Formats: sequence, structure tokens, C-alpha cells
Amino acid sequence: MSADMSILGLFLNASIIVQIIMVSLMLLSVISWAMIIDRSRSLGKATKNGNQFEQRFWSGLDLGKLYNDLTAKNKIPNGMELLFVAGYREFARLRKQEGTSAEAVMDGTHRAMRVAYSREIDKIEVHLSFLATVGSTTPYVGLFGTVWGIMNSFIALGSVKQATLAMVAPGIAEALIATAMGLFAAIPAVIAYNRFTHKVQKIETQYENFVEEFSGILHRKAHSSVRK
Repeated sequence: MSADMSILGLFLNASIIVQIIMVSLMLLSVISWAMIIDRSRSLGKATKNGNQFEQRFWSGLDLGKLYNDLTAKNKIPNGMELLFVAGYREFARLRKQEGTSAEAVMDGTHRAMRVAYSREIDKIEVHLSFLATVGSTTPYVGLFGTVWGIMNSFIALGSVKQATLAMVAPGIAEALIATAMGLFAAIPAVIAYNRFTHKVQKIETQYENFVEEFSGILHRKAHSSVRK
């Protein structure tokens, strides 16, 4: 009896529908944890790199030298570095074109940084929608498995004259495991989604502030060169 009431025994004795649901929930849980670990590392790295780059940017280093350092061989700029590289490259290119007004230079520069900004935000937001989907749907999937298992248990009881707790308990227990597995998959996904969403919002704000501040610096350079 104890062997049959173990989690493995209940899984093996469950109906095929409940088994499929349990396996699906287990796979979703494993995938969710892999994405949680990946997002945690990526967002932590993005925050750290952004803070380090801001320190270099505001240290008084020449913008041209900073651009050359970031675009040197074997270096791939990302995050805030990429916003700077995209903006400075477009700014330098447009300034070399004769007859280009300061407004046109800044419009092109700002547009280049906004495109780079959108691409970087897409990178850090990857997998968040999957975590949100897992967190919102897996409890219902597990509940469906529970309802299906309990329904089969009561149907089986209809064919016997005398029902006992020993006859009902295994079927109900195996059905409830599906709900437990649904919650096991959903709770970490919901917590991680809320935590990562907050981190993404902070990174977005940091990027947006940098774009505006850098645009202001380039705006002054563009107009000073026109006056000269």
C-alpha cells in the first residue's frame, strides 16, 4: 500500500490524461527554471555593465576616444554601450556631410539611438512573456488534471456496491498531485516575472535617461560647430 501511495506509484497508476498533464507541467517547470536562471544572469549583467559604462562616460573621457575603445577589435558593445556607439557614429557621419543642419544631425542621431534602444530592450525582455504565461496557466492545467482524475475515481466507484476510503484515496491523491505540480510550476514563474519586470523597468529608465543626456551633449556640440 505504501508503495502504491508514493508519488511515483500514484503517477504510474494515474490515467493517461493525468500522466500527460503531469509530464507537461514538469517540463514547463524545468524550462521555467532554466529561463529564470538565464534572465537573472542577463539582467544582472546588463545592470552592472550599465553602471560601469556610466562611470566611464561621466569621468570626463573624450567621446572620440571612448567610441574608439568600444569599437576596437574583439569588442562587442551591448546595452548602454551600444546606445552610445549608435548615437556617436551617426552624429559623426552626419556632421561630415556638407549642408546638414544641426537639427538634421540631431534628428538622425536621436533616431539611431532610439532604434538601438528598442533592440536592447527586446533583448532584456526575452522569455518574460513565457514566464507570465506559465504563471497564469499552469494552475488551471493542474486543476484540469485534478478534476479529470477525481471524475474518473467517482465513475469507478459507480461500478461497486460498497465504497471505502481505501478505494477512493489513491484516485483522489493522484489527482491532487496534478494541482500541486501546477502550483509548483506557477509560483516561481510569477515571482520571477514580477521581479524581472521591475528590473527591466529600471534598466529602461536608465537607458532612456542616458539617451536624453547624451543627446543634450551632442546637441550642444552640433550647434557649437555650426556657429564656428
